[in-house]
Amino acid sequence: MFIHVVQRGDVLWRIADYYKADINSIIEANALPDPGRLLVGQSLLIPTENNTYTVRAGDTAWKIAQSHGVTVQDLLWENKILNPDNLYVGQELVIPVGPKPEIEVNAFTYILGQDAVPVVSEVGDLLTYLTPFAYLVQEDGSLVPIDDEAAIGEAIANGVVPMMSIVNFTVNTAGENVANKVLNNPDVVNTLQNNIIGTMKDKGYQGLNIDFEYVLPEDREAYNNFIESTVNRLHNEGFFVSTSLAPKLNADQRGLLYEAHDYPANGRIADFVVLMTYEWGWRGGQPRAISPINEIERVLDYAVTVIPRNKILMGFQIYARDWTLPFEPGQEAETISIEEAMNRAYAHNAQIQYDYVAQSPYFRYTDGEGNAHEVWFEDARSAQAKFDAVKEYGLRGISYWGLGYPFTQNWALLADNFDIKKL
Repeated sequence: MFIHVVQRGDVLWRIADYYKADINSIIEANALPDPGRLLVGQSLLIPTENNTYTVRAGDTAWKIAQSHGVTVQDLLWENKILNPDNLYVGQELVIPVGPKPEIEVNAFTYILGQDAVPVVSEVGDLLTYLTPFAYLVQEDGSLVPIDDEAAIGEAIANGVVPMMSIVNFTVNTAGENVANKVLNNPDVVNTLQNNIIGTMKDKGYQGLNIDFEYVLPEDREAYNNFIESTVNRLHNEGFFVSTSLAPKLNADQRGLLYEAHDYPANGRIADFVVLMTYEWGWRGGQPRAISPINEIERVLDYAVTVIPRNKILMGFQIYARDWTLPFEPGQEAETISIEEAMNRAYAHNAQIQYDYVAQSPYFRYTDGEGNAHEVWFEDARSAQAKFDAVKEYGLRGISYWGLGYPFTQNWALLADNFDIKKL
Protein backbone atom coordinates (compact mmCIF):
# COMPACT_ATOMS: atom_id res chain seq x y z
CA MET A 1 0.00 0.00 0.00
CA PHE A 2 1.08 3.55 -0.71
CA ILE A 3 0.27 6.56 1.48
CA HIS A 4 -0.80 9.67 -0.41
CA VAL A 5 -1.13 13.06 1.29
CA VAL A 6 -3.81 15.16 -0.38
CA GLN A 7 -2.61 18.38 -1.99
CA ARG A 8 -4.71 21.34 -3.02
CA GLY A 9 -6.54 20.48 -6.27
CA ASP A 10 -6.35 16.70 -5.81
CA VAL A 11 -9.39 14.67 -6.78
CA LEU A 12 -9.86 10.97 -6.14
CA TRP A 13 -10.07 9.74 -9.72
CA ARG A 14 -6.80 11.47 -10.62
CA ILE A 15 -5.09 9.98 -7.55
CA ALA A 16 -6.35 6.51 -8.51
CA ASP A 17 -5.19 7.00 -12.08
CA TYR A 18 -1.76 8.21 -10.97
CA TYR A 19 -1.15 5.15 -8.78
CA LYS A 20 -2.88 2.80 -11.27
CA ALA A 21 -5.19 1.82 -8.39
CA ASP A 22 -8.85 0.88 -8.17
CA ILE A 23 -10.88 3.85 -6.94
CA ASN A 24 -13.34 1.67 -5.01
CA SER A 25 -10.46 0.01 -3.15
CA ILE A 26 -9.23 3.44 -2.10
CA ILE A 27 -12.70 4.40 -0.85
CA GLU A 28 -12.97 1.16 1.12
CA ALA A 29 -9.47 1.25 2.65
CA ASN A 30 -10.04 4.79 3.92
CA ALA A 31 -13.75 4.56 4.79
CA LEU A 32 -14.25 7.81 2.89
CA PRO A 33 -17.60 9.38 3.88
CA ASP A 34 -17.77 11.49 0.70
CA PRO A 35 -15.44 10.34 -2.13
CA GLY A 36 -16.20 13.58 -3.96
CA ARG A 37 -14.51 15.63 -1.24
CA LEU A 38 -10.94 15.45 -0.01
CA LEU A 39 -9.26 17.59 2.64
CA VAL A 40 -5.88 19.20 2.12
CA GLY A 41 -3.37 17.33 4.28
CA GLN A 42 -5.53 14.22 4.56
CA SER A 43 -3.63 10.93 4.22
CA LEU A 44 -5.02 8.22 1.96
CA LEU A 45 -4.07 4.57 1.78
CA ILE A 46 -3.66 3.48 -1.84
CA PRO A 47 -4.05 -0.29 -2.29
CA THR A 48 -2.40 -1.35 -5.52
CA GLU A 49 -0.85 -4.39 -7.15
CA ASN A 50 1.75 -2.12 -8.71
CA ASN A 51 5.07 -1.81 -6.85
CA THR A 52 6.49 1.10 -8.81
CA TYR A 53 6.38 4.82 -8.05
CA THR A 54 6.93 7.79 -10.34
CA VAL A 55 8.90 10.64 -8.76
CA ARG A 56 7.02 13.92 -8.52
CA ALA A 57 8.11 17.51 -7.87
CA GLY A 58 9.07 17.95 -4.22
CA ASP A 59 9.76 14.25 -3.62
CA THR A 60 12.80 13.13 -1.67
CA ALA A 61 14.11 9.61 -1.12
CA TRP A 62 13.11 9.91 2.56
CA LYS A 63 9.53 10.98 1.76
CA ILE A 64 9.07 8.21 -0.80
CA ALA A 65 10.51 5.57 1.52
CA GLN A 66 8.34 6.72 4.44
CA SER A 67 5.14 6.74 2.40
CA HIS A 68 5.80 3.16 1.30
CA GLY A 69 6.91 1.79 4.65
CA VAL A 70 10.44 0.92 3.51
CA THR A 71 13.89 2.18 4.47
CA VAL A 72 15.77 4.70 2.35
CA GLN A 73 18.65 2.24 2.15
CA ASP A 74 16.45 -0.53 0.74
CA LEU A 75 14.81 1.89 -1.73
CA LEU A 76 18.18 3.07 -3.05
CA TRP A 77 19.60 -0.47 -3.21
CA GLU A 78 16.58 -1.78 -5.13
CA ASN A 79 16.96 0.96 -7.73
CA LYS A 80 20.82 0.96 -7.88
CA ILE A 81 20.92 4.61 -6.82
CA LEU A 82 24.16 5.75 -5.17
CA ASN A 83 23.18 9.34 -4.38
CA PRO A 84 19.69 9.96 -2.93
CA ASP A 85 19.87 13.57 -4.19
CA ASN A 86 19.94 12.38 -7.82
CA LEU A 87 16.19 11.69 -8.12
CA TYR A 88 14.42 13.46 -10.98
CA VAL A 89 10.78 14.16 -11.80
CA GLY A 90 9.28 11.37 -13.87
CA GLN A 91 11.80 8.77 -12.72
CA GLU A 92 10.16 5.38 -12.11
CA LEU A 93 11.28 3.66 -8.92
CA VAL A 94 10.71 0.06 -7.91
CA ILE A 95 9.47 -0.19 -4.35
CA PRO A 96 11.15 -3.14 -2.61
CA VAL A 97 8.80 -5.83 -1.36
CA GLY A 98 10.20 -8.30 1.15
CA PRO A 99 8.84 -10.86 3.60
CA LYS A 100 6.62 -9.39 6.28
CA PRO A 101 7.67 -9.84 9.92
CA GLU A 102 5.36 -11.93 12.09
CA ILE A 103 4.07 -10.26 15.26
CA GLU A 104 1.47 -10.82 17.94
CA VAL A 105 -1.42 -8.36 18.25
CA ASN A 106 -3.58 -7.83 21.31
CA ALA A 107 -6.66 -5.62 21.53
CA PHE A 108 -8.45 -4.55 24.68
CA THR A 109 -12.18 -4.08 24.28
CA TYR A 110 -14.48 -2.13 26.54
CA ILE A 111 -17.40 -3.12 24.29
CA LEU A 112 -19.04 -6.09 26.02
CA GLY A 113 -22.18 -8.19 25.79
CA GLN A 114 -23.62 -8.95 22.35
CA ASP A 115 -22.35 -5.58 21.11
CA ALA A 116 -18.85 -7.08 21.17
CA VAL A 117 -19.62 -9.68 18.51
CA PRO A 118 -19.47 -7.47 15.37
CA VAL A 119 -16.57 -5.46 16.81
CA VAL A 120 -14.46 -8.59 17.34
CA SER A 121 -15.60 -10.27 14.13
CA GLU A 122 -14.56 -7.30 12.00
CA VAL A 123 -10.87 -7.50 12.96
CA GLY A 124 -10.58 -11.03 14.38
CA ASP A 125 -8.29 -12.24 11.61
CA LEU A 126 -5.78 -9.56 12.65
CA LEU A 127 -5.66 -10.41 16.37
CA THR A 128 -3.64 -12.88 18.37
CA TYR A 129 -5.32 -12.01 21.68
CA LEU A 130 -8.57 -10.35 22.73
CA THR A 131 -8.76 -8.81 26.21
CA PRO A 132 -12.22 -7.85 27.48
CA PHE A 133 -11.76 -5.00 29.94
CA ALA A 134 -11.89 -5.67 32.89
CA TYR A 135 -12.52 -7.56 36.16
CA LEU A 136 -12.27 -5.16 39.11
CA VAL A 137 -10.42 -6.55 42.13
CA GLN A 138 -12.10 -5.94 45.50
CA GLU A 139 -10.35 -5.56 48.87
CA ASP A 140 -11.39 -9.07 49.91
CA GLY A 141 -9.98 -10.69 46.76
CA SER A 142 -13.32 -11.07 45.02
CA LEU A 143 -13.85 -9.96 41.41
CA VAL A 144 -16.62 -7.79 40.00
CA PRO A 145 -17.88 -9.83 37.00
CA ILE A 146 -18.27 -8.50 33.47
CA ASP A 147 -20.47 -9.58 30.56
CA ASP A 148 -17.67 -11.14 28.52
CA GLU A 149 -19.11 -14.44 27.25
CA ALA A 150 -20.08 -13.15 23.80
CA ALA A 151 -16.68 -11.50 23.26
CA ILE A 152 -14.86 -14.67 24.32
CA GLY A 153 -17.01 -16.84 22.05
CA GLU A 154 -16.45 -14.60 19.04
CA ALA A 155 -12.71 -14.47 19.75
CA ILE A 156 -12.46 -18.26 19.80
CA ALA A 157 -14.54 -18.49 16.61
CA ASN A 158 -11.95 -16.25 14.92
CA GLY A 159 -8.93 -18.14 16.21
CA VAL A 160 -8.14 -15.42 18.76
CA VAL A 161 -6.88 -16.27 22.25
CA PRO A 162 -9.05 -14.73 24.99
CA MET A 163 -7.01 -13.04 27.74
CA MET A 164 -8.61 -12.11 31.06
CA SER A 165 -7.89 -8.64 32.48
CA ILE A 166 -7.86 -7.67 36.17
CA VAL A 167 -7.60 -4.09 37.44
CA ASN A 168 -7.50 -2.33 40.79
CA PHE A 169 -8.98 0.98 39.65
CA THR A 170 -12.08 2.55 38.15
CA VAL A 171 -12.61 5.74 36.16
CA ASN A 172 -13.18 7.62 39.43
CA THR A 173 -10.86 5.70 41.81
CA ALA A 174 -7.08 5.47 41.39
CA GLY A 175 -6.90 2.11 43.18
CA GLU A 176 -3.81 2.50 45.36
CA ASN A 177 -5.73 1.66 48.55
CA VAL A 178 -7.25 -1.51 47.06
CA ALA A 179 -3.81 -2.62 45.88
CA ASN A 180 -2.31 -1.91 49.31
CA LYS A 181 -4.90 -4.02 51.15
CA VAL A 182 -4.73 -6.90 48.66
CA LEU A 183 -1.01 -7.13 48.04
CA ASN A 184 -0.03 -7.13 51.70
CA ASN A 185 -2.46 -9.85 52.84
CA PRO A 186 -1.41 -13.40 51.87
CA ASP A 187 -4.89 -14.76 52.53
CA VAL A 188 -6.49 -12.17 50.23
CA VAL A 189 -3.86 -12.85 47.55
CA ASN A 190 -4.67 -16.57 47.73
CA THR A 191 -8.40 -15.83 47.49
CA LEU A 192 -7.83 -13.54 44.51
CA GLN A 193 -5.72 -16.13 42.69
CA ASN A 194 -8.34 -18.81 43.33
CA ASN A 195 -11.02 -16.51 41.90
CA ILE A 196 -8.88 -15.74 38.85
CA ILE A 197 -8.26 -19.40 38.11
CA GLY A 198 -11.91 -20.29 38.65
CA THR A 199 -13.06 -17.52 36.32
CA MET A 200 -10.55 -18.44 33.63
CA LYS A 201 -11.65 -22.07 33.66
CA ASP A 202 -15.35 -21.19 33.69
CA LYS A 203 -15.11 -18.62 30.88
CA GLY A 204 -12.52 -20.23 28.61
CA TYR A 205 -9.71 -17.72 29.09
CA GLN A 206 -6.22 -18.96 28.23
CA GLY A 207 -4.18 -16.15 29.77
CA LEU A 208 -4.27 -13.23 32.21
CA ASN A 209 -3.29 -9.58 32.00
CA ILE A 210 -2.53 -7.90 35.34
CA ASP A 211 -3.16 -4.16 35.13
CA PHE A 212 -2.57 -2.70 38.59
CA GLU A 213 -2.04 1.06 38.37
CA TYR A 214 -1.28 3.78 40.95
CA VAL A 215 0.29 1.19 43.27
CA LEU A 216 2.00 2.89 46.23
CA PRO A 217 5.81 3.04 45.92
CA GLU A 218 6.17 1.20 49.24
CA ASP A 219 4.14 -1.67 47.76
CA ARG A 220 6.54 -2.20 44.85
CA GLU A 221 8.05 -5.43 46.19
CA ALA A 222 4.68 -6.71 47.34
CA TYR A 223 3.41 -6.14 43.78
CA ASN A 224 6.42 -7.97 42.30
CA ASN A 225 5.79 -10.87 44.69
CA PHE A 226 2.11 -10.96 43.71
CA ILE A 227 2.99 -11.10 40.01
CA GLU A 228 5.52 -13.87 40.60
CA SER A 229 3.24 -16.03 42.74
CA THR A 230 0.38 -15.52 40.27
CA VAL A 231 2.61 -16.52 37.34
CA ASN A 232 3.73 -19.64 39.19
CA ARG A 233 0.16 -20.69 40.03
CA LEU A 234 -1.21 -19.98 36.56
CA HIS A 235 1.68 -21.70 34.79
CA ASN A 236 0.88 -24.80 36.84
CA GLU A 237 -2.67 -24.59 35.45
CA GLY A 238 -1.45 -24.17 31.86
CA PHE A 239 -2.17 -20.42 31.57
CA PHE A 240 0.13 -17.55 30.53
CA VAL A 241 0.42 -14.17 32.29
CA SER A 242 1.11 -10.69 30.95
CA THR A 243 1.31 -7.35 32.75
CA SER A 244 0.50 -3.78 31.74
CA LEU A 245 3.19 -1.19 32.49
CA ALA A 246 3.15 2.60 32.64
CA PRO A 247 5.42 4.28 30.06
CA LYS A 248 8.65 4.81 32.01
CA LEU A 249 11.75 6.61 30.76
CA ASN A 250 14.13 5.30 33.43
CA ALA A 251 14.23 3.12 36.51
CA ASP A 252 14.02 6.04 38.94
CA GLN A 253 11.09 7.88 37.38
CA ARG A 254 8.97 9.52 40.08
CA GLY A 255 5.20 9.56 40.29
CA LEU A 256 2.47 7.30 41.64
CA LEU A 257 1.79 5.87 38.19
CA TYR A 258 5.41 4.77 37.68
CA GLU A 259 7.36 3.92 40.82
CA ALA A 260 5.84 0.50 41.62
CA HIS A 261 6.14 -0.69 38.01
CA ASP A 262 9.45 -2.53 38.07
CA TYR A 263 10.46 -3.06 34.44
CA PRO A 264 13.29 -5.56 35.09
CA ALA A 265 11.12 -7.66 37.45
CA ASN A 266 8.18 -7.71 35.03
CA GLY A 267 10.49 -8.57 32.16
CA ARG A 268 11.88 -11.51 34.12
CA ILE A 269 8.63 -12.82 35.62
CA ALA A 270 5.84 -12.25 33.09
CA ASP A 271 5.44 -14.11 29.80
CA PHE A 272 5.14 -10.73 28.11
CA VAL A 273 4.31 -7.12 28.93
CA VAL A 274 2.06 -4.44 27.45
CA LEU A 275 3.66 -1.00 27.47
CA MET A 276 0.93 1.61 27.80
CA THR A 277 2.63 3.99 25.39
CA TYR A 278 -0.23 6.45 25.05
CA GLU A 279 -2.06 9.19 26.95
CA TRP A 280 0.53 11.94 26.67
CA GLY A 281 -2.37 13.94 25.29
CA TRP A 282 -4.70 12.94 28.13
CA ARG A 283 -8.23 14.22 28.46
CA GLY A 284 -7.41 16.53 31.38
CA GLY A 285 -4.25 17.96 29.89
CA GLN A 286 -3.35 20.44 27.18
CA PRO A 287 -3.94 19.49 23.53
CA ARG A 288 -1.12 17.41 22.08
CA ALA A 289 -0.53 14.10 20.33
CA ILE A 290 -1.97 11.20 22.34
CA SER A 291 0.79 8.74 21.44
CA PRO A 292 3.66 10.78 19.93
CA ILE A 293 6.33 8.59 18.37
CA ASN A 294 9.19 10.62 19.84
CA GLU A 295 7.87 9.91 23.37
CA ILE A 296 7.18 6.25 22.56
CA GLU A 297 10.76 5.82 21.37
CA ARG A 298 12.09 7.28 24.62
CA VAL A 299 10.12 4.63 26.53
CA LEU A 300 11.33 1.88 24.19
CA ASP A 301 14.93 3.04 24.51
CA TYR A 302 14.73 2.29 28.23
CA ALA A 303 12.45 -0.75 28.05
CA VAL A 304 14.63 -2.79 25.69
CA THR A 305 17.59 -2.46 28.06
CA VAL A 306 15.78 -4.30 30.88
CA ILE A 307 13.01 -6.32 29.20
CA PRO A 308 13.63 -8.87 26.41
CA ARG A 309 12.42 -7.41 23.12
CA ASN A 310 10.45 -10.59 22.38
CA LYS A 311 8.38 -9.92 25.51
CA ILE A 312 7.26 -6.38 24.61
CA LEU A 313 3.90 -5.43 23.08
CA MET A 314 3.93 -1.71 22.26
CA GLY A 315 0.69 0.08 23.12
CA PHE A 316 -1.20 1.96 20.39
CA GLN A 317 -4.33 3.98 21.06
CA ILE A 318 -6.89 4.14 18.25
CA TYR A 319 -9.04 7.04 19.37
CA ALA A 320 -8.92 10.82 18.98
CA ARG A 321 -9.43 13.81 21.28
CA ASP A 322 -11.17 17.13 20.72
CA TRP A 323 -10.08 20.01 22.97
CA THR A 324 -11.91 23.32 23.32
CA LEU A 325 -9.59 26.33 23.12
CA PRO A 326 -8.20 28.15 24.94
CA PHE A 327 -7.31 25.28 27.27
CA GLU A 328 -8.05 25.93 30.93
CA PRO A 329 -6.99 23.66 33.82
CA GLY A 330 -9.90 21.52 34.94
CA GLN A 331 -11.56 21.16 31.57
CA GLU A 332 -11.63 17.80 29.80
CA ALA A 333 -11.21 16.97 26.14
CA GLU A 334 -13.83 14.84 24.40
CA THR A 335 -12.66 11.35 23.43
CA ILE A 336 -13.99 10.34 20.00
CA SER A 337 -13.25 7.82 17.27
CA ILE A 338 -10.88 8.65 14.45
CA GLU A 339 -13.73 8.39 11.97
CA GLU A 340 -15.70 10.93 14.03
CA ALA A 341 -12.64 13.20 14.03
CA MET A 342 -12.58 13.05 10.24
CA ASN A 343 -16.31 13.73 10.10
CA ARG A 344 -15.71 16.93 12.09
CA ALA A 345 -12.84 17.89 9.81
CA TYR A 346 -15.11 17.44 6.80
CA ALA A 347 -17.97 19.33 8.43
CA HIS A 348 -15.72 22.36 8.96
CA ASN A 349 -13.57 21.94 5.84
CA ALA A 350 -10.50 21.85 8.07
CA GLN A 351 -6.99 21.54 6.70
CA ILE A 352 -5.14 18.60 8.22
CA GLN A 353 -1.80 19.54 9.77
CA TYR A 354 0.97 17.08 10.65
CA ASP A 355 3.48 17.22 13.50
CA TYR A 356 6.56 15.48 12.10
CA VAL A 357 8.27 15.24 15.51
CA ALA A 358 5.30 13.50 17.12
CA GLN A 359 4.35 11.85 13.80
CA SER A 360 0.73 12.74 14.47
CA PRO A 361 -2.00 14.63 12.57
CA TYR A 362 -4.21 17.37 13.99
CA PHE A 363 -6.56 20.11 12.87
CA ARG A 364 -8.41 23.13 14.23
CA TYR A 365 -11.96 24.31 13.64
CA THR A 366 -14.55 26.70 15.03
CA ASP A 367 -17.94 25.31 16.04
CA GLY A 368 -21.36 26.84 15.49
CA GLU A 369 -21.18 28.72 18.80
CA GLY A 370 -17.87 30.34 17.94
CA ASN A 371 -15.71 28.07 20.12
CA ALA A 372 -12.28 27.13 18.78
CA HIS A 373 -11.27 23.46 18.85
CA GLU A 374 -8.08 21.46 18.36
CA VAL A 375 -8.31 17.77 17.45
CA TRP A 376 -5.45 15.26 17.62
CA PHE A 377 -6.00 11.89 16.01
CA GLU A 378 -4.25 9.11 14.08
CA ASP A 379 -3.96 8.46 10.37
CA ALA A 380 -2.10 6.18 7.97
CA ARG A 381 1.15 8.13 8.41
CA SER A 382 1.11 7.99 12.21
CA ALA A 383 0.13 4.32 12.17
CA GLN A 384 3.00 3.53 9.78
CA ALA A 385 5.42 5.37 12.09
CA LYS A 386 4.37 3.11 14.96
CA PHE A 387 4.60 -0.02 12.84
CA ASP A 388 8.10 1.05 11.80
CA ALA A 389 9.05 1.38 15.49
CA VAL A 390 7.87 -2.19 16.16
CA LYS A 391 10.10 -3.39 13.33
CA GLU A 392 13.10 -1.25 14.23
CA TYR A 393 13.08 -2.28 17.90
CA GLY A 394 12.36 -5.94 17.09
CA LEU A 395 9.36 -6.12 19.41
CA ARG A 396 6.95 -8.99 20.03
CA GLY A 397 4.07 -6.91 18.68
CA ILE A 398 1.32 -4.37 19.30
CA SER A 399 -1.46 -3.93 21.86
CA TYR A 400 -4.43 -1.76 20.91
CA TRP A 401 -6.63 0.31 23.15
CA GLY A 402 -9.30 -0.20 22.29
CA LEU A 403 -11.81 -1.89 20.03
CA GLY A 404 -14.98 0.12 19.55
CA TYR A 405 -13.26 3.16 18.03
CA PRO A 406 -13.43 2.63 14.24
CA PHE A 407 -10.12 3.22 12.42
CA THR A 408 -10.33 1.51 9.04
CA GLN A 409 -6.94 2.66 7.76
CA ASN A 410 -5.13 1.06 10.69
CA TRP A 411 -6.35 -2.47 10.04
CA ALA A 412 -5.62 -2.37 6.31
CA LEU A 413 -2.15 -1.01 6.97
CA LEU A 414 -1.48 -3.51 9.78
CA ALA A 415 -2.16 -6.40 7.40
CA ASP A 416 0.07 -4.78 4.78
CA ASN A 417 3.00 -4.52 7.23
CA PHE A 418 2.83 -7.75 9.19
CA ASP A 419 1.78 -11.37 9.31
CA ILE A 420 -0.28 -11.82 12.47
CA LYS A 421 0.62 -14.79 14.61
CA LYS A 422 -2.19 -17.15 15.58
CA LEU A 423 -1.68 -19.43 18.56
